[in-house]
Amino acid sequence: MKLNLYQKTAITTVIATLVLILIGGLVRAAGAGLGCPDWPQCFGMWIPPTSAAELPPQYDASLFNPIHTWLEYINRLVGVLIGFLITLTFVFSFKYRKTDPVVTISSGIAFLLVLVQGWLGGQVVKSGLSAGMITIHMILAMIIVNTLLFASFRAMNDRLSTRLLPKTKKLLLIVSGAILFVTLVQLVLGTQVRESIDVAKNVLELPREQWINTSDLLYVVHRSFSWIVVILAVYLLYVNKKRDVPGRLKNIGYAIFGLIILQMFLGLGMERLNIPGTLQLLHLVSVSVLICAEFLFMLIVGFSRDKDQGPANSTKAAS
Repeated sequence: MKLNLYQKTAITTVIATLVLILIGGLVRAAGAGLGCPDWPQCFGMWIPPTSAAELPPQYDASLFNPIHTWLEYINRLVGVLIGFLITLTFVFSFKYRKTDPVVTISSGIAFLLVLVQGWLGGQVVKSGLSAGMITIHMILAMIIVNTLLFASFRAMNDRLSTRLLPKTKKLLLIVSGAILFVTLVQLVLGTQVRESIDVAKNVLELPREQWINTSDLLYVVHRSFSWIVVILAVYLLYVNKKRDVPGRLKNIGYAIFGLIILQMFLGLGMERLNIPGTLQLLHLVSVSVLICAEFLFMLIVGFSRDKDQGPANSTKAAS
């Protein structure tokens, strides 16, 4: 069965939003967040300059870095593209307004949130990259991508439906829900660690090897919580093996466990190597993918049908 127009657009938008998180992480790791000091224009221009000689007279040429400027500008262009894709996703979702209005409603929520995100992006620039604003910006991006993921899942429920024994379903929901919750706590703690590092870097102007020392207690809590995630993930694998869990769910479970282990190694690498930008970027992107995988696992389990019952009357997806 081929994907319809809404399904193709929604999946593309989810992937593109993750790419935007990647680019946003690259901008932050490179210190290019103020590569364009104004918003929505860049140095008062819709197409930014490539050299200091092209700057309007009201801007200080010493603040101009062409790499930072164009990196931030590309980030904004991709953000506009995401806005366009989410708009299309919302428009195409109207074919579901009668058969499954939840698809249309969730697509509409994503559309409204991306408008807020665009406004918030301007506030981040105007605040001079306030750490708190950056954190809110990141969390809202995760809400948007998972709202889109939910809408995509609802539109493809018939393709992704599975059967589970009621007791297995309940256990998997509890374990996967706990993993998702602790991962979200880790995300918030990680953003707080990053904010303290930004202060050490930009305000205190400490050398790189001292950055992590400014968040001793917070970092210890963040690092300790990672073991809780690992223990829960190991238990999830155990349940997947001992219970009659379909192969699709098992594979997502393996992916979740692998991403959690990757997160731990990336965190350890940042600690030992004085927080290199490449590892910061990989750490951010992998946790974004991890949260999506955990949420998808919960959706498949939550909407599964009882294995000891006949097929339920599921809502037909629009074709």
